[in-house]
Amino acid sequence: MPPTTRSNATFRAGGRTLGPGPVILGVLNVTPDSFSDGGTYLNPEVAASHAAALLDEGAQVIDVGGESTRPGSDPVSPDEELRRVLPVVRAVYDVHPEAVISVDTYRAATAEATLEAGASIVNDVTALRGDPDMAAVVAEAGCPVVLMHMLGEPKTMQQDPRYGDVVREVRDFLAERAEFAVAAGIQPENIILDPGIGFGKTREHNLALLRRLDAIVELGYPVLVGASRKRFIGEITGLEEARARVAGTVAANVLAYERGARLFRVHDVKANREALEVAAAISG
Repeated sequence: MPPTTRSNATFRAGGRTLGPGPVILGVLNVTPDSFSDGGTYLNPEVAASHAAALLDEGAQVIDVGGESTRPGSDPVSPDEELRRVLPVVRAVYDVHPEAVISVDTYRAATAEATLEAGASIVNDVTALRGDPDMAAVVAEAGCPVVLMHMLGEPKTMQQDPRYGDVVREVRDFLAERAEFAVAAGIQPENIILDPGIGFGKTREHNLALLRRLDAIVELGYPVLVGASRKRFIGEITGLEEARARVAGTVAANVLAYERGARLFRVHDVKANREALEVAAAISG
């Protein structure tokens, strides 16, 4: 059975209790081609410094990714992903051993190596479909895992994505992947669901998912929303520059929190943390 049906419970990662309020994941992309900050944090020392800044702004988790999943992106080799990610995880952990580090990967080898180096959450955009060994690695580690919905793959996912009922289809997919994870030995309390905002979805699909996020929350697992600086916010506001979409991101996250989301993956930690703290106080 799922561990909770509300957004106010706690869960543990890296020896720390996260929650019951909103949990902020600060984005740390160590890629040359991410849509918003590609190439900025490739150097491990620079990356560790940025992680420190994210923590100072109130991030509870640092989410490190070594392969861009922006629309149209090509995959990198397993060796290249590990070469990018592992030194950064080590650098962040060495300087901030108290930090909870999440690794954005669908590869079991990368997950295993970075968990040994200090990471404590696996963020898998394929929901354990990308590597047949990933579920076993997560189960053995006993760590939380994020299961995300994505239609297709990054290279082609925004080429005319179609659904009959996007909310029902994403909900059913996530329910099935959670069942798969439990059957593979992953504890229910370690499962986090992500509807995959912007991953094989049009503006209207994203809005429908955020509007009806309660349908996914009702599955009983903590829900993560990754709307930060996404294209649909630019389409609504007319802002082409990703870094300018802070206010739109804040609005999406506050309304997602109201509908039961618990975790928020963001680039702009301070603005989102402050807004979500106020939203949590008002909600009681």
